[in-house]
Amino acid sequence: MTSSGEAFSPAKLTAAHRTFPFGTMVRVTNIGNGRTVIVRINDRGPFGKGRSIDVTPAAARELRFSGLTAVTLEVVNPALGR
Repeated sequence: MTSSGEAFSPAKLTAAHRTFPFGTMVRVTNIGNGRTVIVRINDRGPFGKGRSIDVTPAAARELRFSGLTAVTLEVVNPALGR
């Protein structure tokens, strides 16, 4: 289960962030290759130093990385009423 109460699915384009409200849509861009994906925040974390977002395996595939990589974040649709 995620912090939002939703079941975790590695196949969905979702992510964990420490402060963005649940439901916020965020464009994540892989700085190394320019690939982007839009994810929905549904969990809290990551709590490791220097990490800003934790994406699902499906999102990581879209961004074409595994492990850790440098990214930029842009809120594209703030959560409404959450």
